[in-house]
Amino acid sequence: MSCFSPAWWLRNRHLQTVWPTLFSRRADLATRRERFELADGDFLDLDWVGRDSGPIVVVLHGLMGSISSPYASGILRAIERQGWRGLFVHFRGCSGEPNRLPRAYHSGDTGDLAAVIEAVNQREPVTPIAAIGYSLGGNALLKWLSETGEVNPLRAAVAVSVPFDIEQVANSIHQGFSRIYERRLTRCLQEAVRSKIDRHGDRIPVDREQLAQLVDFWSFDNAVTAPLHGFADARDYYQKSSARQFLPAIKTKTLILHAEDDPFMTPEVIPTPAELSDSTTLEVSKHGGHVGFVSGRWPWAARYWLEERVPAFLKEHEGF
Repeated sequence: MSCFSPAWWLRNRHLQTVWPTLFSRRADLATRRERFELADGDFLDLDWVGRDSGPIVVVLHGLMGSISSPYASGILRAIERQGWRGLFVHFRGCSGEPNRLPRAYHSGDTGDLAAVIEAVNQREPVTPIAAIGYSLGGNALLKWLSETGEVNPLRAAVAVSVPFDIEQVANSIHQGFSRIYERRLTRCLQEAVRSKIDRHGDRIPVDREQLAQLVDFWSFDNAVTAPLHGFADARDYYQKSSARQFLPAIKTKTLILHAEDDPFMTPEVIPTPAELSDSTTLEVSKHGGHVGFVSGRWPWAARYWLEERVPAFLKEHEGF
């Protein structure tokens, strides 16, 4: 179990989830942007934080996230305070500039992550590297860790609030109050696809009128995500991309942080100890919401526990 203790004034799962977005103070970060060219002609925008040398911590965001997301700026500030370098990876189209190709990114997309870390490792072969993934980014990170097994270059990895079973999450988030999160995220997805329709026309599998009807994950993934990324349909995408099935193959030292009350999913998605490899530690708390984990005695003195727990775990490993 986790040692996380929620703020007494913030035990509700929805409040835990939305509090950082509404009230956390954005870190004032000095960033250096790198345009990373991909083999297929597309690009990723990478933001570097910290010194010019030292250990590197790669940070992967969630669905429709960016370096402006509260959890992103918060963990990058914590990384910088440790004297490490933060490398924030924007998935395709998430940096504020549309990507070049019709395709985008998805929960099971590990190719771009692999390309970035391979390039960093080639540039600095003796520099310790670790990675942190949030939500969708955590799912992709765990899947990639399993694909690389013992040849993975990371010293350690952390995954937070992972949608281990994407089909179950798509069902759960479509119920009750959680539909607010689904609607907000699908609006953002619709906006991103509208810009692709303007740029790529009939290479996008829906038109504007059809896009307006895609207000839940099942319909959006069936009509857009699946055909754009080579899946037969939404269920095929969910089954092939969900991280839970890949956990036994992970060989890198990995910490998974999760809350039972995550409003994006039910506790049934949480893997059992038997599903974990010997290299993986799962810490589950009763409260914490989705990428929330807010503690502290008073609202004006809120503490963001992830910014403490994640660096503490990384410091247990050689080079950090």
